[in-house]
Amino acid sequence: MARDARDREDLLRDARGLSPRVELVVGQGSEAFTFFAGFRGESLSLYFGHDRVYHFNDRGELRRAYLDDVLLKAEQGRLVAMSRERSASEVSLVSRELSVVEARMLLHELKDWLRALSEALAAGAYELVGEEPLGSGVIERLVGWLRAGGDEIQIATSPRVS
Repeated sequence: MARDARDREDLLRDARGLSPRVELVVGQGSEAFTFFAGFRGESLSLYFGHDRVYHFNDRGELRRAYLDDVLLKAEQGRLVAMSRERSASEVSLVSRELSVVEARMLLHELKDWLRALSEALAAGAYELVGEEPLGSGVIERLVGWLRAGGDEIQIATSPRVS
């Protein structure tokens, strides 16, 4: 994951696999955060700040997430957390399936982020940092995606895009 603001600008410029894409500053004051969204076909990737990233497939199902250096991936409708454990001689990738309660909490938190984003976009409480390509209507498309999502977020059967 990117660790400073310059990496966000690079993501806007260099994430050519995501088109259209947009970067915004959402909210004001201490509540403001950098937000990036990009589409790959009908699939969507959302970046809330530096360490909160969600990837959805073309059906709007959660397929991957990165939360505070932990990779989460969908496997058969469940979420598997993968984290790096370092020892003096090696780095291991340790996986564990999230419990039903943990997955529910994660999805509830995601819904809160999506609701806050939707409200900010509806209120115009954001500043456009950049859009690629210019004039693509990506914000309107994002608003439509948020409206169509409904209240329930499903976990995909695979971490793949489609």
